Amino acid sequence: MDLTITTAQLAAAAADVVRLVPGKLVDPVLGGLLLTADARGVVLAANDRERTARISCDALVHTEGQVLVPAKPLAETLRALDQPQVRLVVEGARLAIRAEGARFALPLLDVDLHPGVTEPPAPSGSVSATVFASALSTVATTAARDEALPIFTGVRVRSEGDKLVLRATDRYRMAIATIPWTPGPSTIDALIPATLLAEIGKQVVGDVWIGVDANRLSLAWEDMVVTTAVLDGTYLSESKLALSDFDTHVEADADALAGATRRVALYTDARGVISLEVGDSEVRLRTADRQTGEAEESVKATIDGGRTSPSYQARYLIDALRPFAGRRIQLAIQPGMRATVVTAVEGGEVDLRYIIMPMLPPKTG
Repeated sequence: MDLTITTAQLAAAAADVVRLVPGKLVDPVLGGLLLTADARGVVLAANDRERTARISCDALVHTEGQVLVPAKPLAETLRALDQPQVRLVVEGARLAIRAEGARFALPLLDVDLHPGVTEPPAPSGSVSATVFASALSTVATTAARDEALPIFTGVRVRSEGDKLVLRATDRYRMAIATIPWTPGPSTIDALIPATLLAEIGKQVVGDVWIGVDANRLSLAWEDMVVTTAVLDGTYLSESKLALSDFDTHVEADADALAGATRRVALYTDARGVISLEVGDSEVRLRTADRQTGEAEESVKATIDGGRTSPSYQARYLIDALRPFAGRRIQLAIQPGMRATVVTAVEGGEVDLRYIIMPMLPPKTG
């Protein structure tokens, strides 16, 4: 194999694939990057047997061929180069990376041991990348990070007519985003790793085509195609939560409430819990601890319903308010230890509901 390509283009492609498929440390082959050069250009691909990524790049191919090299060293070398063009050429048992005044060489891995990259499932529909990324920035970060509970580390992606609904929970909170969807020949209902979707949300542009088969889901945009194994995510639904007995509604500025929460949270106990006391025309955030001291701050609000004083873990309340920055929000509060729902007063392209569970109030005195 022998080709010449723009350094920035190849560096960006290699970095994107490595972030999408980090590779298996215990198996060098599954941590490799498969490069295939032909008359159309070069394709970079990775497969760790759970997820795959493939991206096509324009290149001047002098000699066609296919090689497998360690992915991260290649990506890091390309990122460090500032020469405008780079040449990749096989030299014996190594792939040489040649730039003006420099040469680097990576060992070739056994390409015959690599599983390759199969064709993705046929598209089931499409969604705007901008809207999809906006929804993922909230929903994907709500999933659990504890790999000991894998069923809570995913995002349920479900098509419902002309809407695509994304849901995730770590058992203490849940985010549900509904966005416009252009449906195709089949429906989607799958649980996707949240870490993968979070990275995809940073990369997508244009339109994103999503497809699914018995055990895989694919996402494609521009020259990139990603596939991942899926889990049964039907258990993940807000229908299992009681969300109909709201007796208090609070409307407030999201930024003002978030700022007050951050300041009062500096004085919380080890659990990080604050109380939200609902008055006639304001809400008062309050906490007290023998070691850290005490704090309270009031925020103007429109109240509909009776007075109540639920308590929340401060970081969950801050996370719930963050996606509504610059907008007014409504807190729909249920009595007792039942879920609170945060929504925007005025809707947008992303219809977002953030559900948080209350906590026992902080101890005082």
